Amino acid sequence: MSLAEDGRDSKVHLQLLLLVLSLVGFGLVMVYSASSGLAQFRFENGHFFIQRWVLRAFIGVVAMFVAMHINLDRVHQHARAILVAGFAFLLVVLILKLLGVGRVRGAYRWIPIPGFGAFQPADLMRLALVIYLAERLNHDKGALTEFKDYLKNAGVVGLAMFLIVLQPDLGTALAIGLTCALMMYVAGTRIVHLLSTALCTLPFIAFIVFGLGYRKERVLTFLDPGSDVQGYGYQISQSLVALGSGGWTGLGLTQSLQKYFFLPEPHTDFVFSIVGEELGMIGTLGLLAGFLLFGHLGLKVARQAPSFYGFLLASGLTFMVMVYAMINIGVSIGLLPTTGLPLPFISYGGTSLILTLVATGLLMNVGRTSHIGRPGILVESSVGWTKRPKSRIRQSVLSR
Repeated sequence: MSLAEDGRDSKVHLQLLLLVLSLVGFGLVMVYSASSGLAQFRFENGHFFIQRWVLRAFIGVVAMFVAMHINLDRVHQHARAILVAGFAFLLVVLILKLLGVGRVRGAYRWIPIPGFGAFQPADLMRLALVIYLAERLNHDKGALTEFKDYLKNAGVVGLAMFLIVLQPDLGTALAIGLTCALMMYVAGTRIVHLLSTALCTLPFIAFIVFGLGYRKERVLTFLDPGSDVQGYGYQISQSLVALGSGGWTGLGLTQSLQKYFFLPEPHTDFVFSIVGEELGMIGTLGLLAGFLLFGHLGLKVARQAPSFYGFLLASGLTFMVMVYAMINIGVSIGLLPTTGLPLPFISYGGTSLILTLVATGLLMNVGRTSHIGRPGILVESSVGWTKRPKSRIRQSVLSR
């Protein structure tokens, strides 16, 4: 039976490639538009941010093509080493925190790199966890309903989240936790295990939010946005002003007013709001459609993967991007409390952009190897993989 006859789309990885390059190109335009005024004020160079963003985007695209063609057997075999590297870098951040090095806007999340900016280990950890869980869940596929096996995987994820919360960065920790939970669910983990874990962690989250630092005010302001529009509610208030000012068609590209010192960090956390102000509802809906298409194509790659490992890797990489997009957009439109997660492919950044493009390259790699029949882990034992564990995969939303 040919690939066309069994329903597989041999072009899905190329469709993903075109979509991702289009999103990166759109991000280039929006970062320049959102940052030029701020860059001129801070550095007397309106091209400061865009010059750095172009360099990082170039590195990311090159890395994406490398990841697209790397032997996935090697990724599978080195999953634990990649995870250990992720933990090592998180520990370096905490050591630098004790030394008072790397503090930016009240948090220690970066390792300074002279001449390039800074490296954010949490971004490496979210990719490392997806790669590691794909390998472990594939290995444990005959015992995914066993609590002891679930606990081992959940413990690794929980430790990573704990180290990230210490930076502090609760938003990234929760995004990672949600991504990993989705991976474990589609793999066949019992939902009662996932829900019980979520319930057990709620008291800790409540303590972190209401007992430590500034998060309590952010959450209370989220529940009542008008209570502190000049304080903790300032960002979301200005974001909504930007979105509301755009109307249906927007003020025009580069014509945003909110980016001129009204909306903080318009080129990073709130670039979606600038899209709404300059390109209007049409622009934001178009961008949303782009991310929905990414999710559709990513899950299509997962569904077509010829092995359980390929399915898990593609699913996790897709969830990783979509969770970040969902949270960033949710914050921008006031549906979620303010947090510092970037919009994938669009926001100004370094580590996040590069590693997101690497993740996308791995995702396209699964799609590419699904139809060329290259020997290796994706082809090994491919017959009947969807029958395990039980019927979860066949009945999941990915198969509909």
